[in-house]
Amino acid sequence: KYFLCTLRTKQEGAGADLLIDTGLGLRSLPEYLYSSGLLQDCGAKEDAAPRPLLAVATHVHFDHSGGLYQFDQVAVHHAEAEALARGDNFETVTWLSDSEVVRAPSPGWRARQFRVQAVQPTLILQDGDVINLGDRQLTVMHMPGHSRGSICLHDKDRKILFSGDVVYDGSLIDWLPYSRISDYVGTCERLIELVDRGLVEKVLPGHFNTFGAERLFRLASNYISKAGICHKVSTFALRSLASLALRVTNSRTSP
Repeated sequence: KYFLCTLRTKQEGAGADLLIDTGLGLRSLPEYLYSSGLLQDCGAKEDAAPRPLLAVATHVHFDHSGGLYQFDQVAVHHAEAEALARGDNFETVTWLSDSEVVRAPSPGWRARQFRVQAVQPTLILQDGDVINLGDRQLTVMHMPGHSRGSICLHDKDRKILFSGDVVYDGSLIDWLPYSRISDYVGTCERLIELVDRGLVEKVLPGHFNTFGAERLFRLASNYISKAGICHKVSTFALRSLASLALRVTNSRTSP
C-alpha cells in the first residue's frame, strides 16, 4: 500500500496545492488528480488563473520520484537534487519487476524498460524551509538515513507529519545505496523529540497505514535500540549486495 498525498488549500487567490510524492509515473498522474476531483483546474474557469501546484519528493527513490517529470514545479532536498537532475537510476534505486505492475502502460512493455526520467528541480529544499500553501504551512525536516536526501514535511498547526520513507509502520530500510545507520539514529532521535514535545499526533507515511504519536515513538526507539555492531555488519552486507545488483541491472538497461 503506497500513499500519494494531495493537499488542497481552501484559500482563494494566493492559495496553492501540493502533491507529496508521485509514484512510478507509468500513467498520467495530473490527469487522474483532476479527473477524480482531488485537484480542481481553476484555470478552466473564465478569468481564473491556474492554481499553483508543487510536486514534492520526500526522496528520489523510484517509487516516489518516477512521476515528477509530469509536473512543471518540482521540489526535492538539496542532497538529492543532482541525482534527480541527471536521472541517476542507481541512487533512485530503480529496481522494478513485471510482477509488481498490475497493468502495463502499453502493449509489450516490460519492467526492465523502466527508468526514472531526469528532472531539473525548480525548488531546492533545505532543512527548516517552509512551504506556504496560503492557509497552511509545511516545514521541511531533513531526515537522512533511509536516503541522504530524505525529508519529512511537518504541519505544526495540525500536528501532522508526512514522513515518506523516513518512518512507516514496518521494518525501516537502511541498507540501500546512500543509506547510513548513524544518520538514521539521529533522525530517530529527532522523531522522538517531536513526540516528547507534543508536536506530532498523526503520521502519514509513504507506505502502509497511518499511525499516531505512541507508535511513532516506539518505531523510532526500536530502531535506535537495535542499531548496534551486529546490525551494522548485516546492513553493510545487504548494502553491498543491493549495490551490486543495482549496478548490474542499470548497466543492462542503459541505452
